Amino acid sequence: MGQKINPLGFRLGTTQSHYSLWFAQPKKYSENLQEDAKIRDYIKNYIQKKMQIYSVVEGITRIEIQKQIDVIKIKIYTASPKLFKEKRPREIEELQRNLQKEFFYVNRKFNLAIIRISKPYRNPTILAEFIADQLKKRVSFRKAMKKAIELTEEANTKGIRVQIAGRIDGKEIARVEWIREGRVPLQTIQAKIDYCSYPIRTISGILGIKIWIFIDEE
Repeated sequence: MGQKINPLGFRLGTTQSHYSLWFAQPKKYSENLQEDAKIRDYIKNYIQKKMQIYSVVEGITRIEIQKQIDVIKIKIYTASPKLFKEKRPREIEELQRNLQKEFFYVNRKFNLAIIRISKPYRNPTILAEFIADQLKKRVSFRKAMKKAIELTEEANTKGIRVQIAGRIDGKEIARVEWIREGRVPLQTIQAKIDYCSYPIRTISGILGIKIWIFIDEE
């Protein structure tokens, strides 16, 4: 079971909550779902452009969307405080205005909040971005995975598993390489496990990075 289902969806209602919180009639469910995807893509593209300007790591872990009658509350969890500082609120205001113009048909106000993650290396998305950056620099995949595990151990986690699939090191035959440290009980619902699947485009093809982090057990 632990290898056949998304670890986050498997734990919904126990240790994991939804990234989108709203109620809609069945006929409008797909419309709201597509709208959430467009909002997340727009925010990520905006931050990616700002990232190129300020030369910082994107570091977005998740975007939570809560829809109410007259307002849409968006929480952006990031590990890169250089992009949105308290001394520079104009970026947040600009993003909020652009969202209002882009999604004018929604007829709701957008309310944005930037939340900084205190321990970034406990998040699999940050680690996946780190490994992807190392692979783009032609660093050995084993060295990159071991370094990611070291960073996670410093963040006081109970276990981690890193997996890379594809044409690793430019080999002709695709394969899967993985490494694990500590416990990663995927079949235990009470285990609080964070997970991400991160694609990376290289000169030899697309590689897939998957990371499971065992944070705690409730």
